[in-house]
Amino acid sequence: GRQLALQLAVMGAPSLTIVDFDLVEESNLASQAYLESDLGRLKVEATAEACRRINSSIALDIRNERFRRSTDVGNVVFGAVDTISCRRLIWESVKDRCDFFGDVRMTAEVIRVLTACDASGREHYPGTLFDQAEAYAGSCTSRMTIFGANIGAGLLLSRFSCWLRGLPTERDVVVNLLASEMTCQ
Repeated sequence: GRQLALQLAVMGAPSLTIVDFDLVEESNLASQAYLESDLGRLKVEATAEACRRINSSIALDIRNERFRRSTDVGNVVFGAVDTISCRRLIWESVKDRCDFFGDVRMTAEVIRVLTACDASGREHYPGTLFDQAEAYAGSCTSRMTIFGANIGAGLLLSRFSCWLRGLPTERDVVVNLLASEMTCQ
């Protein structure tokens, strides 16, 4: 999520809502590019500060809380969360309240970017959700690398950019960095 927020700030997003309940931990330094001075801070505050350094005019709504079904959302929602159960909660909560939904998933060097911004994507996305018990259970650093997070954020924002311009948007993009493979549908 941090990489999405930073790239949106660079792109000149006029406003951004950041929802996260977590604190910056040591494992977040290498995987999410937080600074050592951010250790122990709220992730939303550290991310908001970095966004403001990039784009001082961005209007930020930071919420130090878990996402809830009642959480207010805009017409664009990006999900970059740790668990598939949280993805399901977000999707079920926003699917009828937003025009563009994007989700970035990562396990080590495999990145998956999903969008639901048309009938095809909205039909496809629920089929990508599964039980939490089936999810990969490695450490944060084995699930995510900073270069993968940046690539995933960039891929999702490129799909968002296409949607904004009325261009076709792939609903499911998988990149395997180790194998140098990319598939789109």
